[in-house]
Amino acid sequence: MAATVMGIVWGCYNRRVSFIGVRIAAVSTKAQVQQHQRNCQVLRRICTSTAVQTKNVAASGPQKYTEAFIKKQIEEFDIGKRHLANMMGEDPETFTQEDIDNAIKYIFPSGLFNPKARPIMKHPLEIFPKQRAIQWGEDGRPFHYLFYTGQQSYYTLMHDTYGKLLDIQKHEDHMRAKGVSSDNTTTVNLIGSRWLIKEELEEMLVEELSDQNYVRFIQLMERIVVQPYCNTEEDYVMKFRKKIDAQLKKLVIEPLQYDERGMAFSTGEGKRKTAQASVVLYDNGTGKIVINDIDYLEYFPVLQYREQLMFPFQFLDRLGKHDMVCTVSDGGKSSQAGAIRLAASRALMSFVSENEVEFMRQAGLLTADPRVRERKKPGQEGARRKFAWNKR
Repeated sequence: MAATVMGIVWGCYNRRVSFIGVRIAAVSTKAQVQQHQRNCQVLRRICTSTAVQTKNVAASGPQKYTEAFIKKQIEEFDIGKRHLANMMGEDPETFTQEDIDNAIKYIFPSGLFNPKARPIMKHPLEIFPKQRAIQWGEDGRPFHYLFYTGQQSYYTLMHDTYGKLLDIQKHEDHMRAKGVSSDNTTTVNLIGSRWLIKEELEEMLVEELSDQNYVRFIQLMERIVVQPYCNTEEDYVMKFRKKIDAQLKKLVIEPLQYDERGMAFSTGEGKRKTAQASVVLYDNGTGKIVINDIDYLEYFPVLQYREQLMFPFQFLDRLGKHDMVCTVSDGGKSSQAGAIRLAASRALMSFVSENEVEFMRQAGLLTADPRVRERKKPGQEGARRKFAWNKR
């Protein structure tokens, strides 16, 4: 009996030892497999040729829209354009972009309010953004010496612009050494144009700019413009300016009139809210201003209204050079001051040059203020104010 029990125990012990051995063997086999995989990866890295590594470096940073991709898109666009023209019964050779847009609206009518959400068919060069040319060679080295600045186009532009500034200053020193005065030099005519905005400059450089970098560039261009001999680089300056539509053609400048004494005068009218004003402005005056037969100091006791009234004369540096007789009706003091200011500005156009009229227009002196009192809404105490809510 005892021998049988001991045999069973010994057999169980042997099985346990065998099971433990199997687990140890399995763990050791798994560890060997992992070590073998690591060794293979190391060998694979070591055995990789230098040419393959160079090819991978050169391919780091691929272009999103390659030339082959754009070319394929253009071919598909031409095929779709031809099919669309055949569907509409038009000649594919004379099928314009306007015809394409009208056909898309007819075939795919859309009730979406946002135009960007509606189906379109444009040329690929208009849809896909402009891409920068490849900036590195097959060996992985960049072509441009400012590549590692991250904004090579911007810093190249700043470098060239500062070089233009130094050239202008050097030319000024050369002319001064010859004894030539810079007082009679002509400056660059910037009237009717503006500097490129940030988005337009980014499109030119094909590069994103921060607000700070854009301001730095504009400040550098302003330094060039104020130089006495900046006209030597006029072509370079005008590259970064965009012409604006001339608004002077829409403004009617009345010619000067003369009274029985031979004194020149002009008239103007203005409105602000419900106030209406008419002004008669005389030349060679002393700065006397009469409003409804009352001196303007008594008619407008508030300093703010007086400043608004006198701003056109202060803007043109004509304080004390004109006499003005005003007739104003309706409205409050604030709206009356705004109406007189607009009427006086329109009357001053007859006494100044076209450039000064353009300055007035840009300053907003010739634009009527369209703001009016907002109407009361039904179910509310006022235009925006709500009735007080009580729980009980």
